Amino acid sequence: MIRQTMCALLTSSFMISMPASAENADRLTNLNGLSADGAQSALESRGFKYIDSNTNSIGYTYSNWWKSADRTCVTVEAYRGRVETINDAPAQDCHHTEKGHGGAGAAVGLVAGAAILGALLSHKSHHHDDDKHLEKEEHEAQYERGYTDGLHSASYHNYDRSDYYAEGYSAGVDEREAKLRSHHRRGGYASAATFHDLQGNRAAGAMDELNRRGFRQVDNFASGTGRYSIQWRPESRQCLQVITADGHIEDIRDIHTHPACR
Repeated sequence: MIRQTMCALLTSSFMISMPASAENADRLTNLNGLSADGAQSALESRGFKYIDSNTNSIGYTYSNWWKSADRTCVTVEAYRGRVETINDAPAQDCHHTEKGHGGAGAAVGLVAGAAILGALLSHKSHHHDDDKHLEKEEHEAQYERGYTDGLHSASYHNYDRSDYYAEGYSAGVDEREAKLRSHHRRGGYASAATFHDLQGNRAAGAMDELNRRGFRQVDNFASGTGRYSIQWRPESRQCLQVITADGHIEDIRDIHTHPACR
């Protein structure tokens, strides 16, 4: 009987759901378009405390904010230093429990499974395609295992052939790549030129800037509606592929090798 009770408490403590009220994010829509600094000041003035943040592989930054007065967690989505959206998030994304899960019984479950709970919630709801944690513990655990493996460059090990593991692994890889955006994938002592900041810029100005940073065009060709340019910087042996469309840099990345990069 005691064992069954403990299992029930652990299960209830790990239940993942969205906040009961979604009105808090709705009241913050006037912050959309503000600079990151402006949004920070506005959130702090309303009682929110910064928790953590991460950036995905295409440059969107997600920061989590917690308001203890009404136990509200919101996620601020920003791009290029500007707030685009603010959404309600599960309390777990702010490292707290949902309303109603803070009683003595739940506390027993949380103490008994604190390590498991911490591991289970190391990824955020926005890592899921629908911005929600999975309802079933088993699926969420499979997703978390995949996410952790992908984040830490572990081999893909989907031994239970779970779609949730596969989705989590992909999200973990994306998060890892985002965290390493400033790393040029090479060691040693030679300096490397930055280039990620040019994505989305006007093509003409970006090409001039690449030239100022030591790159020279060694090949170019058109494909569909885009134009591809291969840029080579011999000092750091960086070989970039730059895709332009509609007059802007659509994608820029180091492809490391190309017949013209030599």
